[in-house]
Amino acid sequence: MTALIFDCDGVLADTERHGHLPAFNQTFEEFGLPVRWTEEEYGRKLAIGGGKERMRSLLTPEFVAAAGLPSDPEKQAEAVAAWHRRKTEIYTAMVAAGKLPPRPGIARITEEAYAADWLLAVASTSAEPSVRAVLEHAVGPRRARDFTVLAGDIVPKKKPAPDIYLLALDRLGVGPDVAVVVEDSGNGLAAARGAGIACVVTVNGYTADEDFTGAAFVVDSLGEPGADPITVLANDSRATPGDYVTLADLAAVCVERDT
Repeated sequence: MTALIFDCDGVLADTERHGHLPAFNQTFEEFGLPVRWTEEEYGRKLAIGGGKERMRSLLTPEFVAAAGLPSDPEKQAEAVAAWHRRKTEIYTAMVAAGKLPPRPGIARITEEAYAADWLLAVASTSAEPSVRAVLEHAVGPRRARDFTVLAGDIVPKKKPAPDIYLLALDRLGVGPDVAVVVEDSGNGLAAARGAGIACVVTVNGYTADEDFTGAAFVVDSLGEPGADPITVLANDSRATPGDYVTLADLAAVCVERDT
Protein backbone atom coordinates (compact mmCIF):
# COMPACT_ATOMS: atom_id res chain seq x y z
CA MET A 1 0.00 0.00 0.00
CA THR A 2 1.12 3.55 -0.76
CA ALA A 3 0.14 6.36 1.59
CA LEU A 4 -0.49 10.01 0.70
CA ILE A 5 -0.24 12.29 3.73
CA PHE A 6 -1.24 15.94 3.51
CA ASP A 7 -0.44 18.76 5.86
CA CYS A 8 -3.52 20.95 6.35
CA ASP A 9 -2.84 24.68 6.61
CA GLY A 10 -1.36 26.10 3.44
CA VAL A 11 -1.68 22.73 1.66
CA LEU A 12 -5.38 21.85 1.59
CA ALA A 13 -6.30 25.54 1.53
CA ASP A 14 -4.56 28.91 1.90
CA THR A 15 -5.74 29.14 5.48
CA GLU A 16 -3.08 31.12 7.31
CA ARG A 17 -3.43 34.64 5.90
CA HIS A 18 -7.18 34.54 5.20
CA GLY A 19 -8.37 32.22 7.98
CA HIS A 20 -6.21 31.74 11.04
CA LEU A 21 -4.87 35.29 11.22
CA PRO A 22 -8.27 37.04 11.25
CA ALA A 23 -9.60 34.37 13.63
CA PHE A 24 -6.73 35.02 16.05
CA ASN A 25 -7.26 38.78 15.87
CA GLN A 26 -11.04 38.53 16.35
CA THR A 27 -10.40 36.35 19.39
CA PHE A 28 -7.94 38.86 20.83
CA GLU A 29 -10.52 41.61 20.33
CA GLU A 30 -13.34 39.64 21.94
CA PHE A 31 -11.22 38.88 25.01
CA GLY A 32 -9.98 42.46 25.26
CA LEU A 33 -6.34 41.48 24.77
CA PRO A 34 -3.88 44.25 23.85
CA VAL A 35 -2.55 42.62 20.67
CA ARG A 36 -3.34 42.55 16.96
CA TRP A 37 -1.04 40.55 14.69
CA THR A 38 -0.14 42.08 11.36
CA GLU A 39 0.46 39.78 8.38
CA GLU A 40 4.20 40.25 8.89
CA GLU A 41 4.06 39.48 12.61
CA TYR A 42 1.91 36.42 12.01
CA GLY A 43 4.39 35.22 9.41
CA ARG A 44 7.01 35.12 12.16
CA LYS A 45 4.61 33.32 14.50
CA LEU A 46 4.28 30.52 11.95
CA ALA A 47 7.72 29.33 13.02
CA ILE A 48 5.90 28.13 16.18
CA GLY A 49 3.97 24.91 15.62
CA GLY A 50 0.40 24.95 16.92
CA GLY A 51 -2.18 27.67 17.59
CA LYS A 52 -2.15 27.39 21.38
CA GLU A 53 1.62 27.56 21.30
CA ARG A 54 1.49 30.76 19.24
CA MET A 55 -0.93 32.26 21.73
CA ARG A 56 1.23 31.11 24.63
CA SER A 57 4.18 32.98 23.14
CA LEU A 58 2.37 36.21 24.06
CA LEU A 59 2.71 35.55 27.77
CA THR A 60 5.66 37.77 28.56
CA PRO A 61 5.58 39.48 31.97
CA GLU A 62 4.79 42.77 30.21
CA PHE A 63 1.85 41.27 28.28
CA VAL A 64 0.48 39.49 31.35
CA ALA A 65 0.47 42.77 33.26
CA ALA A 66 -1.03 44.80 30.39
CA ALA A 67 -3.79 42.22 29.82
CA GLY A 68 -4.57 41.86 33.52
CA LEU A 69 -3.91 38.12 33.43
CA PRO A 70 -3.19 36.01 36.51
CA SER A 71 0.45 35.27 37.31
CA ASP A 72 -0.30 31.65 38.16
CA PRO A 73 0.86 29.39 35.25
CA GLU A 74 -2.12 27.08 35.63
CA LYS A 75 -4.58 29.97 35.39
CA GLN A 76 -2.69 31.30 32.37
CA ALA A 77 -2.97 27.88 30.70
CA GLU A 78 -6.73 27.94 31.31
CA ALA A 79 -6.94 31.39 29.72
CA VAL A 80 -4.98 30.27 26.65
CA ALA A 81 -7.20 27.20 26.30
CA ALA A 82 -10.31 29.42 26.39
CA TRP A 83 -8.85 31.78 23.78
CA HIS A 84 -7.98 28.85 21.54
CA ARG A 85 -11.45 27.27 21.83
CA ARG A 86 -13.04 30.52 20.72
CA LYS A 87 -10.51 30.99 17.92
CA THR A 88 -11.31 27.48 16.65
CA GLU A 89 -15.03 28.29 16.65
CA ILE A 90 -14.45 31.46 14.62
CA TYR A 91 -12.16 29.68 12.18
CA THR A 92 -14.40 26.66 11.57
CA ALA A 93 -17.34 29.01 10.93
CA MET A 94 -15.25 30.77 8.27
CA VAL A 95 -14.45 27.43 6.62
CA ALA A 96 -18.10 26.36 6.69
CA ALA A 97 -19.07 29.66 5.08
CA GLY A 98 -16.77 28.90 2.14
CA LYS A 99 -14.37 31.77 2.84
CA LEU A 100 -11.27 29.58 2.38
CA PRO A 101 -11.33 27.87 -1.02
CA PRO A 102 -9.23 24.70 -1.43
CA ARG A 103 -5.91 24.96 -3.18
CA PRO A 104 -5.77 23.72 -6.78
CA GLY A 105 -5.30 20.00 -7.31
CA ILE A 106 -6.20 18.77 -3.84
CA ALA A 107 -9.55 17.19 -4.71
CA ARG A 108 -8.20 15.85 -8.01
CA ILE A 109 -5.12 14.19 -6.50
CA THR A 110 -7.23 12.80 -3.67
CA GLU A 111 -9.68 11.16 -6.07
CA GLU A 112 -6.83 9.71 -8.15
CA ALA A 113 -5.13 8.34 -5.04
CA TYR A 114 -8.37 6.82 -3.73
CA ALA A 115 -9.05 5.17 -7.10
CA ALA A 116 -5.53 3.70 -7.00
CA ASP A 117 -6.15 2.26 -3.49
CA TRP A 118 -3.69 4.60 -1.80
CA LEU A 119 -4.13 5.25 1.91
CA LEU A 120 -5.09 8.84 2.73
CA ALA A 121 -4.22 10.91 5.79
CA VAL A 122 -3.87 14.45 7.11
CA ALA A 123 -1.21 15.24 9.70
CA SER A 124 -1.41 18.71 11.19
CA THR A 125 -0.54 20.65 14.34
CA SER A 126 -3.83 22.57 14.12
CA ALA A 127 -6.86 21.73 16.24
CA GLU A 128 -8.75 18.67 15.00
CA PRO A 129 -12.10 20.45 14.46
CA SER A 130 -10.32 23.01 12.27
CA VAL A 131 -8.53 20.33 10.28
CA ARG A 132 -11.67 18.29 9.70
CA ALA A 133 -13.56 21.39 8.59
CA VAL A 134 -10.89 22.29 6.02
CA LEU A 135 -10.59 18.67 4.84
CA GLU A 136 -14.34 18.28 4.28
CA HIS A 137 -14.47 21.55 2.37
CA ALA A 138 -11.44 20.61 0.25
CA VAL A 139 -12.38 17.04 -0.75
CA GLY A 140 -16.06 16.78 0.19
CA PRO A 141 -17.63 15.18 3.28
CA ARG A 142 -17.90 11.75 1.66
CA ARG A 143 -14.25 11.47 0.66
CA ALA A 144 -13.10 13.05 3.93
CA ARG A 145 -14.37 9.92 5.70
CA ASP A 146 -11.67 7.93 3.91
CA PHE A 147 -8.89 9.94 5.60
CA THR A 148 -7.03 9.15 8.79
CA VAL A 149 -6.93 12.50 10.57
CA LEU A 150 -4.10 13.20 13.02
CA ALA A 151 -4.22 16.69 14.48
CA GLY A 152 -3.69 19.02 17.40
CA ASP A 153 -2.18 17.74 20.63
CA ILE A 154 -2.12 14.11 19.52
CA VAL A 155 1.69 14.06 19.83
CA PRO A 156 3.88 15.65 22.54
CA LYS A 157 6.19 17.48 20.12
CA LYS A 158 4.86 19.38 17.13
CA LYS A 159 6.54 20.12 13.82
CA PRO A 160 9.45 20.40 13.02
CA ALA A 161 9.69 17.33 15.29
CA PRO A 162 8.83 14.17 13.31
CA ASP A 163 6.37 12.82 15.91
CA ILE A 164 3.15 13.36 13.98
CA TYR A 165 4.50 11.72 10.83
CA LEU A 166 5.89 8.79 12.80
CA LEU A 167 2.43 8.40 14.32
CA ALA A 168 0.86 8.60 10.84
CA LEU A 169 3.06 5.75 9.63
CA ASP A 170 2.09 3.70 12.67
CA ARG A 171 -1.65 4.36 12.28
CA LEU A 172 -1.57 3.64 8.55
CA GLY A 173 0.55 0.53 9.01
CA VAL A 174 3.13 1.45 6.36
CA GLY A 175 6.83 2.12 6.23
CA PRO A 176 8.34 5.48 5.26
CA ASP A 177 9.52 4.13 1.91
CA VAL A 178 5.93 3.76 0.62
CA ALA A 179 4.59 7.11 1.79
CA VAL A 180 4.77 10.65 0.44
CA VAL A 181 3.99 13.85 2.32
CA VAL A 182 2.70 17.08 0.80
CA GLU A 183 3.82 20.07 2.86
CA ASP A 184 4.13 23.82 2.46
CA SER A 185 6.73 24.88 5.03
CA GLY A 186 10.27 24.27 6.16
CA ASN A 187 9.00 23.03 9.51
CA GLY A 188 6.76 20.51 7.77
CA LEU A 189 9.54 19.37 5.47
CA ALA A 190 11.85 18.86 8.46
CA ALA A 191 9.17 16.83 10.22
CA ALA A 192 8.59 14.59 7.20
CA ARG A 193 12.31 14.09 6.60
CA GLY A 194 12.83 13.34 10.29
CA ALA A 195 10.32 10.50 9.91
CA GLY A 196 12.14 9.27 6.82
CA ILE A 197 9.31 10.13 4.41
CA ALA A 198 9.75 11.72 1.00
CA CYS A 199 8.20 15.18 0.88
CA VAL A 200 6.75 17.26 -1.94
CA VAL A 201 6.36 20.97 -1.18
CA THR A 202 3.66 23.33 -2.49
CA VAL A 203 4.65 26.81 -1.37
CA ASN A 204 2.34 29.67 -0.44
CA GLY A 205 2.81 33.39 0.14
CA TYR A 206 4.17 32.90 3.65
CA THR A 207 6.61 30.10 2.83
CA ALA A 208 7.86 30.78 -0.70
CA ASP A 209 11.25 32.04 0.50
CA GLU A 210 11.98 29.24 2.98
CA ASP A 211 14.76 26.68 2.55
CA PHE A 212 13.38 23.47 1.06
CA THR A 213 16.63 21.59 0.68
CA GLY A 214 15.82 17.89 0.84
CA ALA A 215 12.37 18.10 -0.74
CA ALA A 216 11.67 15.68 -3.58
CA PHE A 217 10.36 18.59 -5.62
CA VAL A 218 8.95 22.05 -4.93
CA VAL A 219 6.06 23.64 -6.86
CA ASP A 220 3.89 26.70 -6.44
CA SER A 221 0.74 24.55 -6.65
CA LEU A 222 -0.42 21.05 -7.53
CA GLY A 223 -2.29 22.67 -10.40
CA GLU A 224 -5.27 21.67 -12.51
CA PRO A 225 -5.65 20.51 -16.13
CA GLY A 226 -6.67 23.42 -18.32
CA ALA A 227 -5.56 26.04 -15.79
CA ASP A 228 -2.36 28.09 -15.82
CA PRO A 229 0.69 25.81 -15.71
CA ILE A 230 2.39 25.36 -12.37
CA THR A 231 5.93 26.56 -11.70
CA VAL A 232 8.45 23.89 -10.69
CA LEU A 233 10.79 25.70 -8.31
CA ALA A 234 13.09 22.74 -7.64
CA ASN A 235 13.21 19.07 -8.51
CA ASP A 236 15.56 16.53 -6.97
CA SER A 237 13.57 13.43 -7.91
CA ARG A 238 12.62 11.17 -10.80
CA ALA A 239 9.22 12.85 -11.04
CA THR A 240 8.59 15.01 -14.09
CA PRO A 241 5.75 17.38 -13.20
CA GLY A 242 4.46 19.25 -16.23
CA ASP A 243 1.58 21.72 -16.31
CA TYR A 244 0.24 20.15 -13.12
CA VAL A 245 1.31 17.50 -10.60
CA THR A 246 -0.08 14.02 -11.23
CA LEU A 247 -0.40 10.96 -9.06
CA ALA A 248 2.33 9.43 -11.24
CA ASP A 249 4.66 12.21 -10.08
CA LEU A 250 3.97 11.34 -6.45
CA ALA A 251 4.34 7.63 -7.19
CA ALA A 252 7.72 8.30 -8.82
CA VAL A 253 8.91 9.86 -5.57
CA CYS A 254 7.82 6.74 -3.63
CA VAL A 255 9.42 4.37 -6.15
CA GLU A 256 12.66 6.32 -5.90
CA ARG A 257 12.68 5.97 -2.11
CA ASP A 258 11.77 2.29 -2.33
CA THR A 259 14.67 1.54 -4.65
